[in-house]
Amino acid sequence: MRIPFLLFIGLLLLSCWSCEEEFTPPVIDAADEIVVEGYIEAGDLPTPPYVLLTRSIPFFSKIGPDQLNDVFVRDAKVTVTSGDKTVELTELCLEDIPLEFRAQIGEFLGIPLDSLGINICAYLDLSGEMFGEIGATYDLKVVAEDKTLTATTTIPQTVELSNFTFLPPPGEPNDTLAELRCFIDDPGGVANYYRYFTGDSQTGFVRPAFSVTDDLLFDGQFFEFPLDKAEPFGASFDPITYGYYRLGNDVTIKWMMLDEAHFNFFNTLEFGRTNQGPFSSYTRIDSNIE
Repeated sequence: MRIPFLLFIGLLLLSCWSCEEEFTPPVIDAADEIVVEGYIEAGDLPTPPYVLLTRSIPFFSKIGPDQLNDVFVRDAKVTVTSGDKTVELTELCLEDIPLEFRAQIGEFLGIPLDSLGINICAYLDLSGEMFGEIGATYDLKVVAEDKTLTATTTIPQTVELSNFTFLPPPGEPNDTLAELRCFIDDPGGVANYYRYFTGDSQTGFVRPAFSVTDDLLFDGQFFEFPLDKAEPFGASFDPITYGYYRLGNDVTIKWMMLDEAHFNFFNTLEFGRTNQGPFSSYTRIDSNIE
């Protein structure tokens, strides 16, 4: 009875040893690509367009402050067109901003500028000629380093949250935490795409690990669902408090509508971020940049 067991152990060890095979990706030093991040928002606090242009970094490379300072693409021509109006965005770098205004800019961008030690550069509509409008379409054109990149986006009609209710979390009684439940009246017959952030009196807006969803499961329904509190990236996971709100804190929800292309981008990006481990599959990030 002992021989088959020992034989199984021996075969298992041989199998594990045979799995230790070095893997070298076919392309290590691929050419740099320009990465475009463009933002414009409508709603109660509409924002003008702003764009971040960076270069991709090889997977096998050393990353430090010097390398990160070099990834920003300078001297590009960036324009945004909506209807018959076109604005050219102005390049602005952190070192060009007076110290007293950096915290305000960082809060707007959602980036702690003072603590990064990096000269972040962005392209902004400093004239304030264009702001996000619901239903409007925006065409982006970037000319940089002998390349021309374009993209188009539309800000969909708003579908608002309603009927906010805080309930005790399931399980044992808890007098410090609450679950947020809310409703949405999803329009039927058309695909809708949603994204959200949460914030409270202690933090700014935080993106949850999975911040986007479509309405495939509740198309055309008056739908109730829990809205989890987002945790900062890198925060330790606590199964007792995860997704719940602390009683007595202020809560702010940033609820957003996306077009299909932006939903596909964030959906694949967030799946790729959480799909880790030696047996994970490769995720190609969707993009509307051409």
